[in-house]
Amino acid sequence: KMSVPDYMQCAEDHQTLLVVVQPIGIVPEESFFRIYKRISAVSQVNVRDSQRVLYIRYRHHYPPENNEWGDFQTHRKVVGLITITDCSSAKDWPQTFEKFHLQKEMYGSTLYDSRLFVFGLQGEITEQPRTDVAFYPSYDECETVEKRIEDFIESLFIVLESKRLDRATDKSGDKIPLLCVPFEKKDFVGLDTDSRHYKKRCQGRMRKHVGDLCLQAGMLQDSLVHYHMAVELLRSVNDFLWLGAALEGLCSASVIYHYPGGTGGKVGARRAQGGSLSAEAGNRHRPGKDGIGPSTHFLPCSVSGALTSNGINADTSAEIGRAKNCLSPEDIIDKYKEAISYYGKYKNAGVIELEACVKAVRVLAIQKRSMEASEFLQNAVYINLRQLSEEEKIQRYSILSELYERIGFHRKSAFFKRIAAMQCAAPSIPEPGWRACYKLLLETLPGYSLSLDPKDFSKGTHRGWAAVQMRLLHELVYASRRMGNPALCVRHLSFLLQTMLDFLSDQEKKDVTQSLESYTAKCPGTMEFITLPDGLKLPPVPFTKLPIVRSVKLLNLPTSLRPHKMKSLLGQNVSTKSPFIYSPIIAHSRGEERSKKIDFQWVQGDVCEVQLMVYNPMPFELRVENMGLLTTGVEFESLPAALSLPAESGLYPVTLVGVPQTTGQITVNGYHTSVFGVFSDCLLDNLPGVKTNGCTVEVIPALPRLQISTSLPRSAHTLQPSSGDEISTNVSVQLYNGETQQLIIKLENIGTEPLEKLEVTAKTVNTKEKLYGDFLSWKLEDTLSQFPLKPGKIATLTVTIKVKLDFSCQENLLQDLSDDGISVSGLPLSSPFRQVVKPRVETKPINPQESSKAGDFSHVKTLEAILNFKYSGGPGHVEGYYRNLSLGLHVEVEPSVFFTRVSTLPATSTRQCHLLLDVFNSTEHELTISARNNEDLILHAGECQRMAIQVDKFNFESFPESPTDGTQFANAKQLEEERQQAKGLEINSKLDICWKIISFHK
Repeated sequence: KMSVPDYMQCAEDHQTLLVVVQPIGIVPEESFFRIYKRISAVSQVNVRDSQRVLYIRYRHHYPPENNEWGDFQTHRKVVGLITITDCSSAKDWPQTFEKFHLQKEMYGSTLYDSRLFVFGLQGEITEQPRTDVAFYPSYDECETVEKRIEDFIESLFIVLESKRLDRATDKSGDKIPLLCVPFEKKDFVGLDTDSRHYKKRCQGRMRKHVGDLCLQAGMLQDSLVHYHMAVELLRSVNDFLWLGAALEGLCSASVIYHYPGGTGGKVGARRAQGGSLSAEAGNRHRPGKDGIGPSTHFLPCSVSGALTSNGINADTSAEIGRAKNCLSPEDIIDKYKEAISYYGKYKNAGVIELEACVKAVRVLAIQKRSMEASEFLQNAVYINLRQLSEEEKIQRYSILSELYERIGFHRKSAFFKRIAAMQCAAPSIPEPGWRACYKLLLETLPGYSLSLDPKDFSKGTHRGWAAVQMRLLHELVYASRRMGNPALCVRHLSFLLQTMLDFLSDQEKKDVTQSLESYTAKCPGTMEFITLPDGLKLPPVPFTKLPIVRSVKLLNLPTSLRPHKMKSLLGQNVSTKSPFIYSPIIAHSRGEERSKKIDFQWVQGDVCEVQLMVYNPMPFELRVENMGLLTTGVEFESLPAALSLPAESGLYPVTLVGVPQTTGQITVNGYHTSVFGVFSDCLLDNLPGVKTNGCTVEVIPALPRLQISTSLPRSAHTLQPSSGDEISTNVSVQLYNGETQQLIIKLENIGTEPLEKLEVTAKTVNTKEKLYGDFLSWKLEDTLSQFPLKPGKIATLTVTIKVKLDFSCQENLLQDLSDDGISVSGLPLSSPFRQVVKPRVETKPINPQESSKAGDFSHVKTLEAILNFKYSGGPGHVEGYYRNLSLGLHVEVEPSVFFTRVSTLPATSTRQCHLLLDVFNSTEHELTISARNNEDLILHAGECQRMAIQVDKFNFESFPESPTDGTQFANAKQLEEERQQAKGLEINSKLDICWKIISFHK
């Protein structure tokens, strides 16, 4: 029984001569295979004086029991033996030569010829002329090996040709021997050798045998004729095993004709070294068995079939015979099916049946008849051979996988390759081959629509069966662990978690992450490629789903730190990019850039923020250890954050920060994380569906940072300026009307750049009250004298707050001294008065709390102002940038004194007069009123008194009169206001009325 199948067999192997190349004694493996490669390169040789080509099949191992089937199919017969040996001394030579003879005896009955190549021996022995031994001084000095092999093959041909001629000649009267396969010999003992049935069987088998010899001798046409005759003879006597062999021979010869490129799938073409070729032959080349070696012409059937034994073309009509005898491509498959069905009748012909299936599949693959090929393969799967070793099982499943791959059954191919992988680590093997198992598992990935690159799974719908893919990935992890490679375990588990997350149950998610953490404790996951021993590179697996990021938004700096560009003299709005107002071409080409570019700037050395909206898809709390930004373009110090996301959280804002160290364009490309011990670099380009407001921002040179603190308490009121600027600090103060207070502001440079420039401005906001005099005033020179302000240093600025609102009141609380008293209300005292034309009320002491008009006296008025500090310094100042810092001032003005009535009386001198003022103290404290050249008047809380002041009469003639021309109404109104203002200042300076609360020492 032939026990070892050759899964690599092809139909064209039927025309080859089998030569075994083996070492004798101890030969270095590398040296042996170097010579073996050179020998096997001579795979086809032109026969001298003929146009036939001999094809040689070399093997370095061949089971002797398979050789016993050489009569059944001659390409299974070892006809040549080449032995290679090391022999360094002459005394070892006899023993070496004896071993050569012993080796020959192993294949003795079938050998046509043999050769011994001796390396390392020198001296007299090497000078003796021998045909079967070749001596070479070393493995490097053996230039004639190929020539020796060609001579050897020529000697094989001579023996082959003589056997062919001997068997092909019809010697009438001679008894034709019965050719047998090994298991038949016992069945034919005692048979009647003179019966017609027996003779036909002998004839049929011999015809088939001669067909084999003709095919090996390069006579395709003759082989076809002999096979046809053998089929008829053997069919008539129901000799099914040999009938199958004759049919397979017919298929092989027809395949060789139809598919000169071969069915083995190797690349290359056999070309002629001489001789003429028909156009048909020139178009049909088939490759050498190993794709190497000297190329020769492949002879067309029409020529080789018409050759006689001496190589002369005797019959040009042979082409007609070829066309009739050669099977069509469809018939080839039918005949294969028939042959295989006959083989199936014999339990001991399992190997022959299996190899015939494989050959048929290779032919069908070329014919692109996949479904029929799969039927042959299915048959091959179920052919029962003897108990195979694990290694043979691996080989069998691997070849089945390759054949399924060839016919396009990728998943079926992957299925068998996976079985082969599992076989590598079978429990029965003492030392399981986990490396081989892992390698085969990797080869199954494409069949299951898997790859090792997570990018293939980032877009579109999921391809393949997720359940099978997860099983395979788990097996890769297990094989990696058994190989002792934790880095591979981490990479495959990461890939499983990243790509199969949607298909994992909650429990599986927990199990996978626990396994991953146990592996990463020994070997953290990185973003490096892992290179396997065979050169395959495993790309990194970033965890873009742990957590899932939905949006990325670059944030502007806080208002107080935002840089502003100083306006140039040319004007900021003049664009120098294009002379056109609008160009659709420019707009279109810059569209993408504009969507990515952001209209604010970051500042070198200042902390910048990027906000991510993330969520956790896991059914448990997700801890992200080390989350930071990935940037390009500017040197950037990322300040990583650690966060903990609750189970299956909704969208959750995460702010990542960093400090740009240099200036220029900075692009935020993504973020990095550390989850379950795996470090990931997640690039935004690889994240589908992430919303962003742009990723590129300009970093301008460093600017100083100013921090202000004041002597006043912070205010609960937040000012909302109309311009939209934010106020960094709000302070508040309570003052009485007419009071003055000093506000000390500390200016501290908390940045790293010197503060070189400072401008302070103030504006009053949100007030309906009319202010008199300077509300806020300061002297900046004292402060600027401390500049440039080094980092960490403090300068002070004193701001004077003066609140002067209207002191007049609408109520006449005291009766006039004289009915003819002239009312001069409207003239300003310490501030311009409003016109008071009101009826007098009854004279009585009034308590403000009891008065129905109490609101007029106790109403607190609010003043709000913004102090704006515009400052700059350092490299940012050179580039024309500055910062704004605003201080909000909230002043609550309580009423102090009111002048309720003003009148005059003549004095003794015509140049003077008495100014009578009704003064009301609306505070809860005792206060004194003083005027120039007058005694102080003491007023109790809520008390109203009249004070008389002797003053010189005023002369207003020097003030311009109001124009009478109504055409210039706006100018007239403005002029009148200026006139009133000037008069008020004049009166105020002469009166110099002041109040003081005694208890406050104000």
